[in-house]
Amino acid sequence: MAPNPFPAAPGDMGRRVAKRRDELGLTREEVAARAGMATSYLRFIEEQSTAAPGPGTLNTLAAVLDTTVVALNGGDADLPPGRIGRASPHAQLVELSPEECWAHLGRHGVGRIAVTTAGREAILPVNYSVIDRSVVFRTAPGSGPAEVTGTEVVFEVDHVDEALSQGWSVLVRGRGHRVEDPEAVHDLAEQVYSGPWPGDDDRSMWVRIDVDGISGRRIDVP
Repeated sequence: MAPNPFPAAPGDMGRRVAKRRDELGLTREEVAARAGMATSYLRFIEEQSTAAPGPGTLNTLAAVLDTTVVALNGGDADLPPGRIGRASPHAQLVELSPEECWAHLGRHGVGRIAVTTAGREAILPVNYSVIDRSVVFRTAPGSGPAEVTGTEVVFEVDHVDEALSQGWSVLVRGRGHRVEDPEAVHDLAEQVYSGPWPGDDDRSMWVRIDVDGISGRRIDVP
Protein backbone atom coordinates (compact mmCIF):
# COMPACT_ATOMS: atom_id res chain seq x y z
CA MET A 1 0.00 0.00 0.00
CA ALA A 2 1.34 3.41 -0.96
CA PRO A 3 2.09 5.75 1.96
CA ASN A 4 -0.42 8.49 2.69
CA PRO A 5 0.99 11.67 1.08
CA PHE A 6 -0.92 13.84 3.56
CA PRO A 7 0.09 13.56 7.22
CA ALA A 8 -2.93 13.13 9.49
CA ALA A 9 -3.77 16.56 10.90
CA PRO A 10 -7.52 16.97 10.35
CA GLY A 11 -9.25 20.28 10.89
CA ASP A 12 -12.74 20.70 12.29
CA MET A 13 -14.43 20.79 8.89
CA GLY A 14 -12.53 17.71 7.68
CA ARG A 15 -13.53 15.75 10.75
CA ARG A 16 -17.17 16.67 10.19
CA VAL A 17 -17.01 15.54 6.57
CA ALA A 18 -15.46 12.21 7.59
CA LYS A 19 -17.94 11.73 10.44
CA ARG A 20 -20.95 12.40 8.22
CA ARG A 21 -19.58 10.05 5.58
CA ASP A 22 -19.22 7.31 8.22
CA GLU A 23 -22.76 7.95 9.49
CA LEU A 24 -24.08 7.31 5.98
CA GLY A 25 -21.95 4.19 5.57
CA LEU A 26 -20.18 5.58 2.50
CA THR A 27 -16.60 4.97 1.50
CA ARG A 28 -14.31 7.82 0.60
CA GLU A 29 -14.28 6.56 -2.98
CA GLU A 30 -18.09 6.60 -3.17
CA VAL A 31 -18.36 10.16 -1.87
CA ALA A 32 -15.60 11.39 -4.17
CA ALA A 33 -17.27 9.81 -7.20
CA ARG A 34 -20.67 11.33 -6.36
CA ALA A 35 -19.06 14.73 -5.76
CA GLY A 36 -17.07 14.55 -9.00
CA MET A 37 -13.69 14.95 -7.32
CA ALA A 38 -10.55 12.88 -6.97
CA THR A 39 -10.43 10.55 -3.97
CA SER A 40 -7.04 12.03 -3.09
CA TYR A 41 -8.59 15.49 -2.83
CA LEU A 42 -11.36 14.25 -0.52
CA ARG A 43 -8.67 12.59 1.58
CA PHE A 44 -6.85 15.92 1.72
CA ILE A 45 -10.04 17.68 2.86
CA GLU A 46 -10.67 15.11 5.58
CA GLU A 47 -7.11 14.82 6.85
CA GLN A 48 -5.53 18.26 6.51
CA SER A 49 -6.30 21.22 8.76
CA THR A 50 -5.09 23.54 5.98
CA ALA A 51 -7.77 22.33 3.55
CA ALA A 52 -10.02 25.23 2.46
CA PRO A 53 -12.41 24.02 -0.24
CA GLY A 54 -14.36 26.71 -2.03
CA PRO A 55 -18.11 27.34 -1.74
CA GLY A 56 -18.89 25.23 -4.80
CA THR A 57 -17.06 22.21 -3.40
CA LEU A 58 -18.67 22.60 0.02
CA ASN A 59 -22.14 22.87 -1.51
CA THR A 60 -21.51 19.72 -3.52
CA LEU A 61 -20.20 17.80 -0.50
CA ALA A 62 -23.15 18.94 1.60
CA ALA A 63 -25.59 17.70 -1.06
CA VAL A 64 -23.81 14.35 -1.42
CA LEU A 65 -23.68 13.90 2.37
CA ASP A 66 -27.32 14.96 2.84
CA THR A 67 -26.38 17.80 5.19
CA THR A 68 -25.71 21.54 5.03
CA VAL A 69 -22.67 23.73 4.56
CA VAL A 70 -23.45 25.29 7.94
CA ALA A 71 -23.27 21.85 9.58
CA LEU A 72 -20.00 20.96 7.85
CA ASN A 73 -18.49 24.23 9.04
CA GLY A 74 -19.73 23.66 12.59
CA GLY A 75 -22.15 26.57 12.57
CA ASP A 76 -24.74 24.52 14.45
CA ALA A 77 -22.30 22.83 16.83
CA ASP A 78 -23.47 24.77 19.88
CA LEU A 79 -27.19 24.41 19.17
CA PRO A 80 -29.54 21.60 20.25
CA PRO A 81 -30.66 18.97 17.72
CA GLY A 82 -34.10 19.18 16.15
CA ARG A 83 -33.95 22.79 15.03
CA ILE A 84 -34.08 22.05 11.31
CA GLY A 85 -36.30 18.99 11.04
CA ARG A 86 -40.08 19.17 11.18
CA ALA A 87 -42.51 16.52 12.33
CA SER A 88 -43.81 14.28 9.56
CA PRO A 89 -47.62 14.01 9.27
CA HIS A 90 -47.22 10.24 8.83
CA ALA A 91 -44.78 9.52 11.68
CA GLN A 92 -45.20 6.36 13.75
CA LEU A 93 -43.82 5.64 17.22
CA VAL A 94 -42.43 2.09 17.33
CA GLU A 95 -41.29 0.14 20.38
CA LEU A 96 -37.79 -1.29 20.13
CA SER A 97 -36.99 -4.85 21.13
CA PRO A 98 -34.25 -5.39 23.74
CA GLU A 99 -31.84 -6.54 21.02
CA GLU A 100 -32.59 -3.43 18.95
CA CYS A 101 -31.96 -1.30 22.03
CA TRP A 102 -28.55 -2.88 22.58
CA ALA A 103 -27.74 -2.41 18.91
CA HIS A 104 -28.56 1.31 19.18
CA LEU A 105 -26.41 1.65 22.29
CA GLY A 106 -23.56 0.14 20.30
CA ARG A 107 -20.20 -0.31 21.97
CA HIS A 108 -19.70 3.30 23.06
CA GLY A 109 -20.98 6.84 22.75
CA VAL A 110 -22.29 9.75 24.83
CA GLY A 111 -25.37 9.39 26.98
CA ARG A 112 -27.09 11.08 29.91
CA ILE A 113 -27.33 9.79 33.43
CA ALA A 114 -29.87 10.94 36.02
CA VAL A 115 -28.39 11.57 39.47
CA THR A 116 -29.38 13.18 42.76
CA THR A 117 -26.55 15.28 44.15
CA ALA A 118 -26.70 17.73 47.08
CA GLY A 119 -30.40 16.96 47.35
CA ARG A 120 -31.12 18.03 43.79
CA GLU A 121 -31.84 16.04 40.67
CA ALA A 122 -29.54 16.51 37.69
CA ILE A 123 -29.04 14.95 34.27
CA LEU A 124 -25.39 14.79 33.31
CA PRO A 125 -23.64 13.68 30.09
CA VAL A 126 -21.02 10.92 30.22
CA ASN A 127 -19.10 9.18 27.48
CA TYR A 128 -19.69 5.48 28.04
CA SER A 129 -18.77 2.03 26.80
CA VAL A 130 -20.84 -1.15 26.75
CA ILE A 131 -18.91 -4.14 28.09
CA ASP A 132 -20.53 -7.50 28.82
CA ARG A 133 -23.97 -5.89 28.60
CA SER A 134 -23.14 -3.37 31.30
CA VAL A 135 -22.70 0.38 30.82
CA VAL A 136 -19.36 1.63 32.16
CA PHE A 137 -17.77 5.05 32.43
CA ARG A 138 -14.97 6.80 34.28
CA THR A 139 -15.41 9.88 36.44
CA ALA A 140 -13.88 11.77 39.37
CA PRO A 141 -14.63 10.72 42.95
CA GLY A 142 -17.09 13.16 44.46
CA SER A 143 -18.39 14.31 41.08
CA GLY A 144 -22.03 14.27 40.05
CA PRO A 145 -21.85 11.03 38.02
CA ALA A 146 -20.07 9.33 40.94
CA GLU A 147 -23.24 9.77 43.02
CA VAL A 148 -24.93 6.89 41.18
CA THR A 149 -22.86 4.25 42.99
CA GLY A 150 -25.03 2.14 45.25
CA THR A 151 -28.24 3.58 43.81
CA GLU A 152 -30.84 2.78 41.19
CA VAL A 153 -29.76 4.42 37.94
CA VAL A 154 -31.52 5.74 34.84
CA PHE A 155 -29.32 6.19 31.76
CA GLU A 156 -30.50 7.46 28.36
CA VAL A 157 -29.08 7.65 24.84
CA ASP A 158 -30.82 9.11 21.79
CA HIS A 159 -30.31 10.22 18.21
CA VAL A 160 -32.13 12.68 15.93
CA ASP A 161 -32.03 12.57 12.13
CA GLU A 162 -33.22 16.04 11.20
CA ALA A 163 -33.14 15.44 7.46
CA LEU A 164 -35.59 12.52 7.70
CA SER A 165 -37.54 13.75 10.78
CA GLN A 166 -36.71 10.47 12.47
CA GLY A 167 -35.03 9.51 15.71
CA TRP A 168 -34.75 7.00 18.51
CA SER A 169 -34.15 6.83 22.25
CA VAL A 170 -33.03 4.03 24.56
CA LEU A 171 -33.55 3.99 28.32
CA VAL A 172 -31.46 1.80 30.62
CA ARG A 173 -32.41 1.08 34.22
CA GLY A 174 -30.08 -0.62 36.65
CA ARG A 175 -27.87 -0.18 39.68
CA GLY A 176 -24.59 1.69 39.81
CA HIS A 177 -21.46 0.12 41.29
CA ARG A 178 -17.96 1.39 41.81
CA VAL A 179 -15.40 -0.96 40.25
CA GLU A 180 -12.45 -1.26 42.62
CA ASP A 181 -10.89 -4.65 41.92
CA PRO A 182 -7.51 -3.89 40.26
CA GLU A 183 -7.86 -6.70 37.72
CA ALA A 184 -11.38 -5.61 36.78
CA VAL A 185 -10.22 -1.99 36.46
CA HIS A 186 -7.37 -3.10 34.20
CA ASP A 187 -9.75 -5.10 32.01
CA LEU A 188 -12.08 -2.11 31.63
CA ALA A 189 -9.21 0.20 30.75
CA GLU A 190 -8.17 -2.23 28.03
CA GLN A 191 -11.65 -2.47 26.51
CA VAL A 192 -13.15 1.03 26.61
CA TYR A 193 -13.13 3.05 23.42
CA SER A 194 -12.08 6.37 24.95
CA GLY A 195 -11.07 8.09 28.14
CA PRO A 196 -13.28 10.84 29.61
CA TRP A 197 -13.79 13.66 27.12
CA PRO A 198 -13.16 16.38 29.75
CA GLY A 199 -9.71 14.89 30.37
CA ASP A 200 -8.11 12.28 32.61
CA ASP A 201 -7.25 14.58 35.55
CA ASP A 202 -8.65 13.02 38.76
CA ARG A 203 -11.11 10.87 36.77
CA SER A 204 -9.83 7.63 38.22
CA MET A 205 -13.14 6.19 39.40
CA TRP A 206 -14.78 3.46 37.33
CA VAL A 207 -18.55 3.06 37.51
CA ARG A 208 -20.52 0.13 36.15
CA ILE A 209 -24.28 0.11 35.64
CA ASP A 210 -25.61 -3.44 35.93
CA VAL A 211 -28.65 -3.36 33.66
CA ASP A 212 -31.97 -4.61 35.06
CA GLY A 213 -34.10 -3.36 32.17
CA ILE A 214 -33.74 -1.74 28.78
CA SER A 215 -36.40 -0.21 26.56
CA GLY A 216 -36.57 2.15 23.63
CA ARG A 217 -38.64 3.73 20.92
CA ARG A 218 -38.04 5.11 17.48
CA ILE A 219 -39.92 7.45 15.19
CA ASP A 220 -40.53 5.90 11.78
CA VAL A 221 -41.69 7.78 8.71
CA PRO A 222 -43.26 5.41 6.14
